[in-house]
Amino acid sequence: MPPLGWLRSFEAAARLSNFTGAATELGLTQAAISQHIRSLEEHLKTRLFIRRARGIDLTPEGAAYLPHIQSAFATIGNSTTELFEPRATQTVTIRSPISFATLMLAPLLPQLSKSHPFIRLQIETIHKPADYGDAWNGLDIRFGNGAFAGRRADQLTSEALQPMAAPWLAGDPGWPRLPLLTVFGARGMWGEWFSAAGVTPPAEASHKFDTFVTALEAAVHGAGVLLGSRPLADAALRERALLPLSDYALRSGTGHYLTAPSGTSLDQAEETVRLWLLAAFRRYLDIEPVR
Repeated sequence: MPPLGWLRSFEAAARLSNFTGAATELGLTQAAISQHIRSLEEHLKTRLFIRRARGIDLTPEGAAYLPHIQSAFATIGNSTTELFEPRATQTVTIRSPISFATLMLAPLLPQLSKSHPFIRLQIETIHKPADYGDAWNGLDIRFGNGAFAGRRADQLTSEALQPMAAPWLAGDPGWPRLPLLTVFGARGMWGEWFSAAGVTPPAEASHKFDTFVTALEAAVHGAGVLLGSRPLADAALRERALLPLSDYALRSGTGHYLTAPSGTSLDQAEETVRLWLLAAFRRYLDIEPVR
């Protein structure tokens, strides 16, 4: 390989079309630049410049060589910056339902820190859809069917609903008579599940909670049977803190979506987080029953 000093002189002279300008930029004399170019041409056995009275022009061979040299220098420069120069930490604010933030986002934060060590999330939890507000111009995670006024949405999960309970309740064949745990809003779907599964619903009222994460914790402690929203409940199932009571999982037609304002561009850190989340949640778009 030719010496890097010769290549730097060639790149600067070719870019500036001037040996004098290259000398000034690199802190060398014009004679040194000329000598570097001459040595490089001898090394390559190819003429790179046409010398004229008022400047220089690249030969076809020099013009073909230049982009390769510039690309190589850019790679070296970018790698040096990436590895050795300090980078400012960037904070990305993201709003999320409290259950999703607790059960899905929080466990992924170590992976985010490993993949993007200069990005920090500021997570603000939302309890009711009305709490999102219309003026928010950043990222947020919403539960629904993907249609959110003024927002573009990328799907993160598809929801399936499956009855589950603590292990000491799971063996009861009459589990529909146990207290049923429900969540206000979109997940109050016990009636739909019983109808679709062909199971006679109980006559008794159920315990009700305003967040899924609270209902999940009650189910883990044996308070009753939860119509578990998956994948939110997947960790509890994997750890066998809860066991499924039926193979049938009702697909709700809804899921969690990462949204951003329509017609606006995200900054670099926000776009990095968006792409990372889409990759991290790709496996949650097709939920299978747990047996």
